[in-house]
Amino acid sequence: METVLEVKGIFKSFGGVHALKGVDFTLSSGEVHALVGENGAGKSTLIKIISGALQPDGGTIFYLGKPVVVDSPRKAQEMGIATVYQEPLVYNELSAMENIFLGREIRRPWGGIDWKAEEEKARSLFASLDLPSHFLKEPMGELSVGLQQLVLIAKALAYESRVIIFDEPTAILTEHETERLFELIRKLRERGVGIIYISHRLEEIFRIADRVTVMRDGEIRGTFPVGEVNRDRIVELMAGKLLVETIERKRSRGEKPVLAVENLTRKGRFYDISFEVFPGEILGFFGLVGSGRTDVAQTIFGIFPPDSGQVFFDGARIHFSSPEEAMRKGVAYLPEDRKIQGLFPILPVGYNISITFLKELLRGFGVVDEREERLRGERYVKNLNIKTPDLRTKVYSLSGGNQQKVVIAKWLGTTPRVLFLDEPTRGVDVASKSEIHTLIAHLADEGLGVVIISSELPEILKLSDRVIVMHEGRITGCFTRGEATSEAIIRAATGERLLGVRTL
Repeated sequence: METVLEVKGIFKSFGGVHALKGVDFTLSSGEVHALVGENGAGKSTLIKIISGALQPDGGTIFYLGKPVVVDSPRKAQEMGIATVYQEPLVYNELSAMENIFLGREIRRPWGGIDWKAEEEKARSLFASLDLPSHFLKEPMGELSVGLQQLVLIAKALAYESRVIIFDEPTAILTEHETERLFELIRKLRERGVGIIYISHRLEEIFRIADRVTVMRDGEIRGTFPVGEVNRDRIVELMAGKLLVETIERKRSRGEKPVLAVENLTRKGRFYDISFEVFPGEILGFFGLVGSGRTDVAQTIFGIFPPDSGQVFFDGARIHFSSPEEAMRKGVAYLPEDRKIQGLFPILPVGYNISITFLKELLRGFGVVDEREERLRGERYVKNLNIKTPDLRTKVYSLSGGNQQKVVIAKWLGTTPRVLFLDEPTRGVDVASKSEIHTLIAHLADEGLGVVIISSELPEILKLSDRVIVMHEGRITGCFTRGEATSEAIIRAATGERLLGVRTL
C-alpha cells in the first residue's frame, strides 16, 4: 500500500516539558492505524501537529511522499488532512449542508451560492456511503453528536481528504451510532482513505484497526499489526515502569467517613458510583478521557443534579442543590480549568482569595472589613508560599503554579472538610508541582479529606492513600496504596473490570 502520511523525528516542548521526543509514524492508504496511550502520552500533541494546530520544534512531515509544512488547520484541510474530534467543532446555527461547504461554497458563474449544486453534491456524498441525508437542511445544533460527526466526515470527503483523523470518536456516541461509525470507517478504508484512530477503548482497536502504535511519555513504544499483539502487551507498553517519587505523610485517617456516596447516577455521564472519603486521607480518582471523573465531582458539589443515588455528610443524608450549599456544608471543588472556572484573572490576588468568604468580612451597611481581608490574604500568601509582589497584583501576571495556589487559597478560605482537586497541577512547572504536592499532603495530615482527580498516573500513585478508577462512567477498580500499581490501574482505566471491585 502507498504511504500517504509519514512523520519523522517530530519534537515538541512546552515550557521545558518534552511532549514529543523524536516521534516517527506512518500511515498507508486504505489503512486504519490506531494510536493509543494514557493521558499525557503525546497523542493529542502529535495529531495537532499533523492537523496544523501546532507547529513542531523539529522533524519533518511527508504527505504523499513529499515534505510539507502544515502551518494551519485550513492548510491541512486543503491538502487533504481532516480531523473529526470527540466533540465535533461545528457552527450550530448553520445547516448541515452549510457546514459541509463552509469556506468552499459552490458558486454560480455570476456570483452567489449555488444551493442546488451544493445539495446535489452533499446528497451524492452521503449516498456513496449509504448514509441518510434527510437532515442536510437542519441546523447543526439540532442534530445528535453522531449525525454531526457524519456531516464532518462528508465535509472531509468534499475536500477529497486522503487522511482522516478520528480523535476519541465514540466517547459520547450511543451504541447504535458507534456501529454506524465503524461501518463508515470500513467504507472509507475500502476507498483508500488513510485513517488515524485514537481511542482509549482497547476493544475498539481490535475491531477496527489494521495496525496499532503505543505511545508513552512522548515516545513511540511499539507498532504492531493488530493480529500480532494482545491487550496485555498494549497495557504493558502503555503503563511502563513508572518511577514514582515518595512524599512524607502521617497517613492517619479518621475512623468514620466524612463523605459517603452510594449508587450515585447521572444518566449519560456515570452510573452506580459508591465511595467514601475519610478525614486525613487522599483519595485518588483516575480515568482516561470521558471516564466521568469530573462529572462525579461536579454532581456532588451541586453543579449538576443526580438522577439517583445518595450522598451522606457526617452520616446524615444530604443533597447539594447548588455549589453555595455545598460550600456551607464544608465541601469545596477546585475545577480543572483554573483560568476559566477558577479565577478572575484581571482582578487582584487579594480579591481572588477572599471572594469565597467576603460575606464573613461584611460590617455595617455592607462594607467589607478591608483590614481583615488583607490580613487573611497575607496569611494565605505566606502559608501557601504564593510568589506575588503584593495582594494588589493582578492574577494573570503570576506563574501558572502561583495562580493554582491562589485558587487553592480561595477554597481553603471556606474552611472545607472535603476538598475536591480536579487536575491540581495541570500546566504548572516542576518546582510548583512539587510545592502543590507537599501542600496537598499537609492538608490531609491536618485532617482534611482530599479527593484528587488527575490524568497523571505518577501523581495519583505518589499522593493517594486509595485509588478509584473509572471507565465509561463506571468504577472498574478500587485499590489500596499497596495494591495500586501502574499496570493494574491502566487495566482498569481501559475497561478491564477487575474482580472484587468494591467501595474501600
